[in-house]
Amino acid sequence: MTTGPGDFELTLDELRVVARFAMESALMTLHVFEAVRPEDHRPRAAIEAARAFVDGGARTNLQRTTAIDAHRAAKEVADEAAQHAARAAGDAAAAAYLHPLAKATQVGHVLGAAAHAARAVELIAGDDPEAGAAFIEQARLRATPVLIDVLTRYPLAPSGTGRSGLLMKSLDSSLRLPR
Repeated sequence: MTTGPGDFELTLDELRVVARFAMESALMTLHVFEAVRPEDHRPRAAIEAARAFVDGGARTNLQRTTAIDAHRAAKEVADEAAQHAARAAGDAAAAAYLHPLAKATQVGHVLGAAAHAARAVELIAGDDPEAGAAFIEQARLRATPVLIDVLTRYPLAPSGTGRSGLLMKSLDSSLRLPR
């Protein structure tokens, strides 16, 4: 089964693997956002929407709207680490809508949550790149063969201009290496 017209086939089971990876990444830094904005539940709602899909639910407008809401929450908080944690949550919900199009921009749906979570970890560690690298290594180790197979259907991650883009590029490169 395909998810729709595209350059290759992508099954719902594969989408769930991608969404699980993104959700797990975002969960690791949700507390960063919630410590700064405990009254704002939008990032948590995005993670819960991702979980509903991962656990076998249908892709619905819930994943789309909570992803957008979490990204809005990121824009509304001044703390940079909290911004990245909220973006990770939004990316987790958005992962359910990865498209089977061979475009480098789609790699963000696969790895964006992990990259933003890694940046949040760096920032809470005093902007320590070693903390981000360690998070990326943990993400690499969590990646399943199915996730890697899906990732390799896409072109290499685009070169980002910000630190989270560099972290995503690093994770993308490490996952494409032979194991």
